Amino acid sequence: MTQFPLPGSRWLAWMRNDTLRFGALVGLYLGAVMLVSLLLANRASVLEPYADVRNAVCIGAFTLVVILPLWRFRHQPVRMFAASVLAWTIFSVLYALAGIPFDRLHLRFPGPFHAFFLGSTLYGFAAVARWVIEMVHAARQAPVAASRRRPY
Repeated sequence: MTQFPLPGSRWLAWMRNDTLRFGALVGLYLGAVMLVSLLLANRASVLEPYADVRNAVCIGAFTLVVILPLWRFRHQPVRMFAASVLAWTIFSVLYALAGIPFDRLHLRFPGPFHAFFLGSTLYGFAAVARWVIEMVHAARQAPVAASRRRPY
């Protein structure tokens, strides 16, 4: 199966571990989507009449980026969780830094630690669910051995 590298992966080519490289890149993507959506919402007053469409597009882009580690490591739950938590850690740090110029950013959502905890928990549930699905699938594929013995 051919792997297509994500845009910007050359910048992180020094990272030898594919899981860490992918997680870092997805974290930067999440930060970029957040930054673009914040700039569009706060600095582009031309888009104010289309706020619902703007927000839907930003949520869609964010959701697509969030799904990337789940799709890339769909058969490897441990790597899925590691890449996802690294991505979410980078996003949480960038979210905390975004609170500096956008001073009212953390009023609606409790804060960066809450965002980190929420994202890590959701990714953890996804990794465990995928692991359980793989175990059930492997158990269904294996033949069932008879364990009854005849008494003598």
